[in-house]
Amino acid sequence: MKHVLFLLLITAVPALLPAATNDSLRPNVVVVLMDDHRWDDLGCTGHPFVKTPHIDRIAREGARFASAFVTTPLCSPSRAGFLTGQYAQRTGITDNIARNQRSHELRTFPRMLHGAGYATGFVGKWHMGTDDSPRPGFDYWVSVQGQGDYFDPRLNINGQTTAAHGYVTDIFTDHAIAFLKQNHGKPFCLWLAHKAVHPDARQNADGSVDQNSVAKNFFPAERHKRLYAGLTPPRRPNFGAPKNKPALERAVGNLPPLSRETGTDDETILNRLRMLAAVDEGLGRLLRQLEESGQLDRTFFVFTSDEGYFYGEHGLSVERRLAYEESIRIPLLIRYPALIKAGTVVDAMVLNLDLAPTILELAGVRVPADVHGRSLLPLLSGRESALHDNFLIEYFSDTVFPRVHRMGYKAVRSDRWKYIHYLEIQDADELYDLQRDPYELHNLVREPRAAVGLDRMRAELAKLQASIR
Repeated sequence: MKHVLFLLLITAVPALLPAATNDSLRPNVVVVLMDDHRWDDLGCTGHPFVKTPHIDRIAREGARFASAFVTTPLCSPSRAGFLTGQYAQRTGITDNIARNQRSHELRTFPRMLHGAGYATGFVGKWHMGTDDSPRPGFDYWVSVQGQGDYFDPRLNINGQTTAAHGYVTDIFTDHAIAFLKQNHGKPFCLWLAHKAVHPDARQNADGSVDQNSVAKNFFPAERHKRLYAGLTPPRRPNFGAPKNKPALERAVGNLPPLSRETGTDDETILNRLRMLAAVDEGLGRLLRQLEESGQLDRTFFVFTSDEGYFYGEHGLSVERRLAYEESIRIPLLIRYPALIKAGTVVDAMVLNLDLAPTILELAGVRVPADVHGRSLLPLLSGRESALHDNFLIEYFSDTVFPRVHRMGYKAVRSDRWKYIHYLEIQDADELYDLQRDPYELHNLVREPRAAVGLDRMRAELAKLQASIR
């Protein structure tokens, strides 16, 4: 009986079209998107000392997806995937360069909700193109140019540029709350995209990023600068030099070989966690505003991230981009008590591409046939135990970070196996048995005992690539 209300609502979804006549049944939507935030840097995901009480509340009163992933572990393509439900090769947002015009053309789920009668707001870092001008489908727009600044940023507010004063996480939260306070008179959708916990970084003359500057440029708010002082961040068993990974072990210019010494240092990790504290405080303010207005339980509230971040696993620091678990795995928490039982944990694999069709279906808006993601609602209702047998991971090589220059790849992950095929490096493919080797320490691509698994994953990769073209 506990799913009766959910099932009644889900079966009623087709009847909600056109949705504008059924505002009382349509949920509000709030999505809080982090930048480069690892899935395990939260109290609710088992971190030993980080304090994230308000974020943890979403998991405690809603659902935590224990196996959530992005299909391209890079900011711009991942965000386009969240917003459209499509793989990067379909959206055309394949890297972080200034794809300004293309990002204005995307058929995003907020744009579709706006067309179906929702009030829509965007606050934060758009990060698909460097221009900060309003994108189609948003009634309320607050953004920064490019990456923006952590302190005293310049904002584009509904098409007008103005100077702001303070810490950018707090400023974004202020504008998000201003949107929530508006008397919309209809359901609303807010997309809040934080700059945190991304670093600031200096670019070299050739356009590449100074990696030494990245490690030093994590800036917490003044009030959090001593938070967690004296504590030592946890390390995963794959912290250290890569083994039997030709793509990572090759010589790259003057860069040192990957090792523990090239991994992310403790103070950098602590500064990222300190930056997260301002996000958690701001999320608490959002929840209070929704409670005070009587809208919290009518709101489909999502907390997630555009990709992970390496803390020295396989010797990597600063990078995302690669197909290892630390990069592709993300936090995904959803609260919506009308449909989700408090404390739900979903173990099935889900993707960033699944968010758009989920929200569209819940709002009674028809999901376009060319969307690659699948609605999460059958998982939450118990009607299905899995959505994806496997999924494609793709990276389109760019020139920003020398370590991953010319490392474009196509990869496929299932519950058991992960196969990575490098497009520009010969004889560098990787295969992992994730059930026996969750830290991806043992590359089995040349092991005879793994030949059947390798053949199966190569076939699955070819099938996936053909299916999304």
